[in-house]
This record gives sequence, C-alpha cells and structure tokens, in this order.
Amino acid sequence: MLYQVFVYGTLLVGEANHHVVEPYLISCKKGHVKGRLYDVGDYPALVLDEGEDEVAGEWLIVTEEGLRQMDLLEDFLEGRPNNEYERVWVKDSRRNIEGFVYVYSLEKAQHLPIIYSNSWREHRRNQK
Repeated sequence: MLYQVFVYGTLLVGEANHHVVEPYLISCKKGHVKGRLYDVGDYPALVLDEGEDEVAGEWLIVTEEGLRQMDLLEDFLEGRPNNEYERVWVKDSRRNIEGFVYVYSLEKAQHLPIIYSNSWREHRRNQK
C-alpha cells in the first residue's frame, strides 16, 4: 500500500531526516497546506489553521514501511493520547492533493517562536 504524506521540516528532500524516508520514497512534489510553522529547535511544528497562512512543503508518496518509519521518527502511535505529533488527514491549499501530515496542537505550540516565512528551508537559511 502507498501513502501520500505532506512534509514541511526535517523530512524534506535534502534535510536532516530525509534519509529516514528516502528508501521508501516513490515520488515527491511541492505543496502547501493552510497553517503556521513554529520553531521547536532542531525541527519545526505545524499547527493547522484555515486562515490565510500557507506552509510550504512537499508531498511524498511512500510505502507502508515508509509511513511506519515516519511514525517512529515523529513519535506517533495510533490511539495513544499523548503523542508529540498527531497524524491527520489534510488537503493541499493550491492543488488537488490530499494525504497525511504530522501536526502539533496549538496548546503545545503557543509558547514557541513562530516561523513567519512558513518555510523550514528559508528559516534555516536565515539562521546561518
């Protein structure tokens, strides 16, 4: 089985954790979802929001094992009440694409710095 997953941080092509999903990657295309990025430190957190803000990222099509590996990285276990990230269904804000994404709750993110560019890559470039 194949899964489509929107990624926006360290799982992006060329970023620190892309190696986790690369062996299971079928395809990749650019995308956007409605929301806001927050800076957790070494990685970002996405909070979904139907406002004007769009987060830049990539849609990855991965195998079932790829999804399992992403669940491990994101510390997500289905049915567990206190996951760091939740895996939810989302639609691209510009294209007819939908799939899973790992999101933070606003409650967890509210004290974190906002990434105003809504792009992890741009944020990292500006940090150097």
